[in-house]
Amino acid sequence: MLHYKFNCRSLLQATMFSIGLAAPLYYSYYTYANASDELVDAIVIGSGFGGAVAALRLGEAGIETIVLERGLAWPITSAQDTFATYRKPDGRSTWLSPKTIMFEPVPIDIYTGVLERKDEYGISVLCGAGVGGGSLVYNGVTYQPPHKLFYQSLPRAISYEEMDKIYYPRVRAILQPSVIPEDILASSFYQSPRVFMEQASRAGLPNHLLDIALDWDIVRQEINGTKVASTIIGEIWYGINSGSKKSLDQNYLPRAEATGYVKILPLHIVTLITEAPSNSGYRFRVLSNQINDSGEVIRRKSFACRYLFMAAGSMGTSALLVKSKALGTLPRLNSNIGLFWGDNGDASGNRTGMPPNNPGEGGPAVAVIEHYDNPISPTALVTTPIWNAPEGTLPSLSMGIPPAVGKFSYEAATDSVRLFWPSEFLEVQKVKQAAEFTYSLLDRANTTSSSQPTTMVTPGLTAHPLGGAVLGKACDFYGRVLGYRGLYVVDGALIAGSAGCTNPSFTIAALAERCMDKFLTEIPERRFQNTPIQVKRNL
Repeated sequence: MLHYKFNCRSLLQATMFSIGLAAPLYYSYYTYANASDELVDAIVIGSGFGGAVAALRLGEAGIETIVLERGLAWPITSAQDTFATYRKPDGRSTWLSPKTIMFEPVPIDIYTGVLERKDEYGISVLCGAGVGGGSLVYNGVTYQPPHKLFYQSLPRAISYEEMDKIYYPRVRAILQPSVIPEDILASSFYQSPRVFMEQASRAGLPNHLLDIALDWDIVRQEINGTKVASTIIGEIWYGINSGSKKSLDQNYLPRAEATGYVKILPLHIVTLITEAPSNSGYRFRVLSNQINDSGEVIRRKSFACRYLFMAAGSMGTSALLVKSKALGTLPRLNSNIGLFWGDNGDASGNRTGMPPNNPGEGGPAVAVIEHYDNPISPTALVTTPIWNAPEGTLPSLSMGIPPAVGKFSYEAATDSVRLFWPSEFLEVQKVKQAAEFTYSLLDRANTTSSSQPTTMVTPGLTAHPLGGAVLGKACDFYGRVLGYRGLYVVDGALIAGSAGCTNPSFTIAALAERCMDKFLTEIPERRFQNTPIQVKRNL
């Protein structure tokens, strides 16, 4: 294996003035000038659904891989106190913020917590942070879009039949999701989803239970008091202390590490991606800040790799690629980088005037209403318990198919990438109107002398960002970034704005499996050695 000695200073001298880079880039390179490159075959940026899939398949193929994750590892402790809780929030709840970002703001210590809120132009976005990415904070919903909606979000070059027969089942086999068992659904904790489905049926709206990546035996232990109450009292966004959630740090990622070829580095924030010198034997250099759990930079590090997998989520991947294009460090990226973003049609629906339904308990989102023949636009509603919701309310989330009209742009003055979402655009507004129409059917069908439900639909916050490096636009149909050999996108940035009225994590993971299959059939370095390869540092 060729390991060519180079560092940031030599690369700066070779390229800086020839391409006329701006001052912020000079500063970025200068701060890494004393960092020696750690050399590795493959780097995965991020450990969410796409990154976890990539890490496992690379490890199984015997390919030396580093996973760079900005957040902490969050192993479930025997004391069942890994995560902060809604009732007693602390720094573990929130990514580097002096206050909580969910519900009413509460002052907290600044810490590398599990959830970040990005307030962008026209939209706010929730992002997971930690080993396991968004799976640490998601609802566990494992939801496959129907054939008739799949192609409203994805190109025809992606075979639904292939996804349905090969890649969705492959992900399902590892996550092992299942619907809520009857005995748990019948408990007092889950009155809200029962009412939700009963009212949907009364309105003639199709509804069913969702497959959830949850260990229901642990939920039973919560109910009988042998595990700490977490799932049953609506704890979702900050993590579940009982360990019921089958997050990626319980399946894909430990399997990847067990191959001996994959090393996960927490608390590493990637700041820039550059081309490696052509005579180095490597293709990309990845600059990163190693931080402590207060967010302070303790070391600047540089890595060089032959294969680079972008899996920092739609927000992270898009920002890194847009910045690298704007600063000229990846000049061959095409003009579609940063485009075709959407919010998955997410909007909160707060129903009031409801009969008693225990709206603060019984997590996570276990049931869905599918109104695909909505005359305005297809719509799905899922239950979302909110721990402090007053009796007589019923919170839920609507999802739709918005136009992918969001755009990322680099702002030189702040050396940052911002997202622009035209929330007042008429086609964007149609998604909200479709949700309001579905709720109106639900409310009218369930109006009685003692109950007059009404619903307020509020868009503007999404936990399902999609787009920015889209299949068939910025990438080919297997996630290979156009203009660069060895650069891949395997996360939600691949999908143009929506996931067919579903929570997108299942589709992201299935697409990543498809991308990795293609990658592994084509690389000449593929090997199945018996001895793990050690990551080498060029000193």
